[in-house]
Amino acid sequence: MKLLILAVGHKMPAWVKEGFGEYTKRMPREARIELVEIKPEKRAGGKTREQVHEAERSRIEAALPADCVRVVLDEHGKDWSTLELADELKDWMRGGRDVAFVIGGADGLHPEVKRQANRLWSLSRLTLPHGLVQVVLAEQLYRAMTVIQNHPYHRE
Repeated sequence: MKLLILAVGHKMPAWVKEGFGEYTKRMPREARIELVEIKPEKRAGGKTREQVHEAERSRIEAALPADCVRVVLDEHGKDWSTLELADELKDWMRGGRDVAFVIGGADGLHPEVKRQANRLWSLSRLTLPHGLVQVVLAEQLYRAMTVIQNHPYHRE
C-alpha cells in the first residue's frame, strides 16, 4: 500500500523537506509515503477563485491513482485522534488500496474534490501553512504505524 500526499504547492523551504523526509524515511516498506506536488494555478490575469479551483481540481484528479481511498484534509472534516487514525490505517491496509491525502492550495479546494472524498479529515481547526501540514501529516502517519506495530514512539 502506498500513502500518497497530493499537495497543491511547490518549492517548499528546506525545513519542510527535512521534516517531511525524516518521517518518510522511518516508514516501514508496507506503508511508504510518496509526495506528489501539484502545481498551483497562478492568479495572474484576474482569475477568480472558481477558475483557480477548477484548474487545481483538474491537476489533482489527474494525479490521483485509480481506485484509491481519497482523504481530503479540510478544517471542517472529522477530527481524528492518533489512535483513530491508526484504526483507519489498519482498515486501509486490510483493503489493500492506495490512500491519497489531498492538501489544497492557498485558495482551498474545489467543492467537487471534497464531495468525492472517502473521508474529510481535519488536522486542526486552525489554518496551517501547507508545508507545515505536510510535516504534521507525515509525522502522524508514522506515529499511527508505530501504534499498529506496538512501537514505543507513541505514549498514552
